[in-house]
Amino acid sequence: MNIDQLLELDRLAKDDAKKYVKKRGIYEDISLDTGAHFTGIVGPRGAGKTIVLKQLALAHERSAFYVSLDTMDGDLFDFIRALHETMQIQLFLLDEVHVYPRFEADLKKLYDVLDIKVIFTSSTALGMYESGYDLSRRVLLKTLYPFSLREYAQFKYGQTFDAVTLEDIVENRVSPDALRAGEHFSPYIQGGLMPFALREPQPLTLLENILKTVIRKDIPRIAKLLTDELDKIEQVVRFIGLSGVDGINYSSVAQNVHVTNYKAEQYITLLERAFVLHQVFPMGSNVLKEPKVVMALPYRLLYRSLSDAIGGLREDFFVEAFKALGKEIFYLKSMRGQKTPDYLIRDREDIVFEVGGKGKGRSQFKGVAVQRKIIFADGYDMTDVRKPLFLAGLCK
Repeated sequence: MNIDQLLELDRLAKDDAKKYVKKRGIYEDISLDTGAHFTGIVGPRGAGKTIVLKQLALAHERSAFYVSLDTMDGDLFDFIRALHETMQIQLFLLDEVHVYPRFEADLKKLYDVLDIKVIFTSSTALGMYESGYDLSRRVLLKTLYPFSLREYAQFKYGQTFDAVTLEDIVENRVSPDALRAGEHFSPYIQGGLMPFALREPQPLTLLENILKTVIRKDIPRIAKLLTDELDKIEQVVRFIGLSGVDGINYSSVAQNVHVTNYKAEQYITLLERAFVLHQVFPMGSNVLKEPKVVMALPYRLLYRSLSDAIGGLREDFFVEAFKALGKEIFYLKSMRGQKTPDYLIRDREDIVFEVGGKGKGRSQFKGVAVQRKIIFADGYDMTDVRKPLFLAGLCK
């Protein structure tokens, strides 16, 4: 593409941004960042990364330039240097950088040579901090997850709910108004959390196409794999999607997909970096250090009906909600097979969680020394340790 075509695409991107008045929290976070580093926004396809870039381009219209790297085939460094020198462009907004094979090398060169700011996006969490180009001091990565339940209510229905803390939930300091968010929970976990669902009446159909793109295009760009290994990765996702949530780890995946434990770990890690799966590692000593593997919402619904998948969806929601908040989360595993709660979160004090349906009670915590306990369950029950599961989507 020549420069005139790229200039036209930049103009169209800024015009497109005018349609999106509401802004995600990450927009303000980036706008207020005055550090010398470049900023990378990583997150799943469909989470809204491109819209954030276009909004930033519009806000800095005269000094910013937006380009999607799948539209150019020339040298990125030379292109940016030319725009900087001839048009005094200071802010470069680079979309989907993982499609550009020399991006890490060019990014280091841009940082070291030019006095510019770069904000980029990628649908895979690139291994930049292991890179031989020493990007760790040059790049700050931020993750953009799909909507929280709070954001979904705001963007879809214009309803504003105050954020709550885990402390608020433990101490029953949740306002009656916050409980109204529960009416949005079912459509949210069925695909409403994906920002593209605001305009797409059948988000799962689009999500199926996204998954194919992730496995067939995105993952091969960040890992050297044989063609038949992509088939195995599809089998991994299918096996996890069709299974219950308990007992899914490297060993069970390896056994059922007929690969080695090493390959199972590699495939699961790649799928996590592509925001299809989440790994939650165990808490405690003398346990096998294999993670529990859950799915990113709402991928499980590509393989099972809502009624059949609801148990897994609850845990998918719980894990993703708190990972999006940057919480340190572990799963609890017993050495002797007795029942333990599902998870522990490191907050100001440790909190243990059981995630499930309406039938769970205090017996789930038998023998657990941690004082702060929550049963996150369906419904609106706020008695004793029982709390509505959807409140996790209002947390900050």
